[in-house]
Amino acid sequence: MRKFKTLDDTGNIAGKRVLVREDLNVPMADGKVSDDTRLRATLATVTELADKGAIVLILAHFGRPKGKIDPQMSLALITRPYQAVLGREVQFIPDCQGETAEAAVTALNPGDVAILENTRFHAGEEKNDPALADAMAKLGDLYVNDAFSAAHRAHVSTEGLAHRLPSFAGRAMEAELDALDKALGNPEHPVAAVVGGAKVSTKLDVLKQMVTKVDHLIIGGGMANTFLAARGVDVGKSLCEHDLTDTAEAILDAAEKADCTVHLPYDVVVAKEFAANPPTRTVNVHEVAADEMILDVGPAATEALGDVLKTCRTLVWNGPMGAFEIAPFDAATVALAQTAAALTKEGSLVSVAGGGDTVAALNHAGVAADFTFVSTAGGAFLEWMEGKELPGVKALEA
Repeated sequence: MRKFKTLDDTGNIAGKRVLVREDLNVPMADGKVSDDTRLRATLATVTELADKGAIVLILAHFGRPKGKIDPQMSLALITRPYQAVLGREVQFIPDCQGETAEAAVTALNPGDVAILENTRFHAGEEKNDPALADAMAKLGDLYVNDAFSAAHRAHVSTEGLAHRLPSFAGRAMEAELDALDKALGNPEHPVAAVVGGAKVSTKLDVLKQMVTKVDHLIIGGGMANTFLAARGVDVGKSLCEHDLTDTAEAILDAAEKADCTVHLPYDVVVAKEFAANPPTRTVNVHEVAADEMILDVGPAATEALGDVLKTCRTLVWNGPMGAFEIAPFDAATVALAQTAAALTKEGSLVSVAGGGDTVAALNHAGVAADFTFVSTAGGAFLEWMEGKELPGVKALEA
């Protein structure tokens, strides 16, 4: 059951000033936006509001100025690129609170779009300072949060404003929350989770939460080595957190009690060096030599994991299966992702993925567009997988 209001619930907003929290924190190279994915993610909300005659006031952060003005982190740098993506004029307002901002907002007309200056130029933003929240709220009549990627932060622009103005989820936020609900909130079983990455230590809370939520937990990446070591496997020179084998064993025990099947690789691709296209061999996990390192899941285990997905109705994916950045250690990630994508396209699987490496891996496999939903949020997606309450989402609840 949806607990939050969306743009469908705003009523007549013609002439209303709408403060819209978006994620415009895009990567830059040589003074230009190198990836406009986050800019394009805002289009549905901003276009809809402007077309309905609202005065759209975009709030966002850019970089980490730590409460001080830094011209290199001014959203003025993003205004022209954003205007090109949006396809309509975008004005820049050199503050996000105070008299300067109030005067500039007053001069805007229905349907206008403006980007306000970096919210993090004010020290009170990250402290969720009530005085700053009051000052920002004076600029708007309504508040829309469309930045799930920042929803794990209790800042003025992500949480404080929601308590001061009628608040709604934007279209990107709405899509994200609906997808996450289908994946873990109210999923169709059986549910599988793919959790990969280098270290168990970075995904401990995710793993502990997943074993209580899913029917199949597929562990890949470097973290699988720690679990193999916990099972008594000699992993040679592989990346492995030997000090966490007891923790890994406890997670395996918890999974057994929760009736969650944990899948670890039983054949692996090994090499003596981590480099592009070195001599490799595929071996049983018990045949890894002392001078070798595990760098990918083997083909037999990958095929078996694909068969597991064929029995499932829901998949949540975070992290690659191997060292996918370097060939040939991308094979398992690509193959399993392609299987998931094919099952999604035929309608038998709801697939939701997220996290920085995950998005890169699915793009590398050429299947990101075929998943049900791919979240570009990093920290917020992980905290959601950990079962944590996200302040920016909680504040939107009716």
